[in-house]
Amino acid sequence: MIIQADYDNAKHCESILTLLNKYALDTMGGGRPLTPYAVENLIPALRNINGAHSLLAIDKTRPDEPAIGLVNAFRGFSTFYAMPLLNIHDVYVEESYRRQQVAEKLLQAAESICLQHGYCKLTLEVLRGNFPARTLYQKLGFVGYELDTEHGAAEFLEKILCEIPQ
Repeated sequence: MIIQADYDNAKHCESILTLLNKYALDTMGGGRPLTPYAVENLIPALRNINGAHSLLAIDKTRPDEPAIGLVNAFRGFSTFYAMPLLNIHDVYVEESYRRQQVAEKLLQAAESICLQHGYCKLTLEVLRGNFPARTLYQKLGFVGYELDTEHGAAEFLEKILCEIPQ
């Protein structure tokens, strides 16, 4: 079962932080825990972002247990389409629930949000070496962003502009 997290629900917030920390600790998430600053400030920050969506996967057979999967996504904007889009920033599923279509259901729920709000597309970034995730994304219709084959696919770049609070 997939639910939209309520940032005022303590159980939902605990699930977001727990699952995001597990993702951060995973090699695909960088292999380091969330900083104390991130743990303390993430939920209040999410609460204040217009267009933030956190989706939680709940095991239907254990609905009172913590969530087993997470997607964090944020509204963005496509200038070429002159329409909003939804960028999926985090996808994480507990290891014991992987390969059981949990991530697929989370991504389908994100797509439903797009359709409900009239967004033009879903975007996401994935590590080149994350073959299970890449396979799933391709199965669900995600393709590399390429405007012209002569110039190749787009790459995700970043430039850190502040000292990361610990």
